[in-house]
Amino acid sequence: MAFNSADISAFKDIWVFCEQRDGKLMNTDFELISEGRKLADERGSKLIGVLLGDQVEGLAKELGGYGADQVIVCQHPDLKVYTTDAYAKVLCDAAMDLKPEVILLGATNIGRDLGPRCAARLHTGLTADCTHLDIEMENYVDFLESSSTLDLSSTSFDMEDVNLKMTRPAFGGHLMATIICPRFRPCMSTVRPGVMKKAAFDQAKADACEVSLYPVTLSDADLRTEVMEVVKEAKQLVDLIGADVIVSVGRGISKDIDKGIALAHELADAFGGGVVGGSRATIDSGWLSADHQVGQTGKTVHPKVYVALGISGAIQHKAGMQDSELIIAVNKNENAPIFDIADYGIVGDLFKVVPMLVEAIKEAKADK
Repeated sequence: MAFNSADISAFKDIWVFCEQRDGKLMNTDFELISEGRKLADERGSKLIGVLLGDQVEGLAKELGGYGADQVIVCQHPDLKVYTTDAYAKVLCDAAMDLKPEVILLGATNIGRDLGPRCAARLHTGLTADCTHLDIEMENYVDFLESSSTLDLSSTSFDMEDVNLKMTRPAFGGHLMATIICPRFRPCMSTVRPGVMKKAAFDQAKADACEVSLYPVTLSDADLRTEVMEVVKEAKQLVDLIGADVIVSVGRGISKDIDKGIALAHELADAFGGGVVGGSRATIDSGWLSADHQVGQTGKTVHPKVYVALGISGAIQHKAGMQDSELIIAVNKNENAPIFDIADYGIVGDLFKVVPMLVEAIKEAKADK
């Protein structure tokens, strides 16, 4: 039977494309599996991880530990290293055969390349760079009430709507748009890394996870490119998503940029193993490289401690760090929006406050 993306009644199950590199699963996989578990429970369907690679079957059970009911493994020598042609062919073959209702991919370099190509071949839509997902309308309305400034008192919703509600930043992060794909399946979305919270690993669930091998058909005619060599860039990028402590700087360092960044590094080091981030303004001004950006158009982070130095707290920035366990803000403007979400707020010049903080942290450590 020919594949028909408009026959929505024929589709079921939630799929997560699970990315591996050099035989190692990515942290984004665990975040998406954890989120997919929530969606599958809302929909009353199975959560299935889809793993492509060469000799990667041994990785599959770990995905079950984060919530996957089943993992479909597609193995072939031509899948060892990612290529657009091979991965798109295999993922679309499986999707056309098994008909998932939803496919989630990480908004990584690979996911951003693979997702649109698969959506075009499957004749369906794709919402890129999502930061929130819902299926049940009740949960979506709760999200709107808690995260938006909309007045919902006179708004009516179709509470029976079971389309995937895919929310993402729009217009440079100045507003949030929720997109649905009501006429075609699967609903496809790439999800920003670090946004979804990873569930705790459960060994019992890992043991219970079903692993199945899907037959892969690839020929030379399917592959228009060949990977001759993989050369890894030696540039060291800051790991904001995995950091326990982040010290971010904003426009408040403008009077002495180099000193402001140096103070941020000093404070991060004083905490022990902290890293430096920045608001969009610092990246657009060229003060920090793009891998330091926190916010809707940067990275979404959940560190144990987040320190905002000279950051006013625009909604785009707050959206990327407001779920941090402890937020400390330093700003000369006592009315800065960042203080609305800060656990501790210090009104003052960061160039005077930060050295005092560093000294206080050192003294506290010495007392221990």
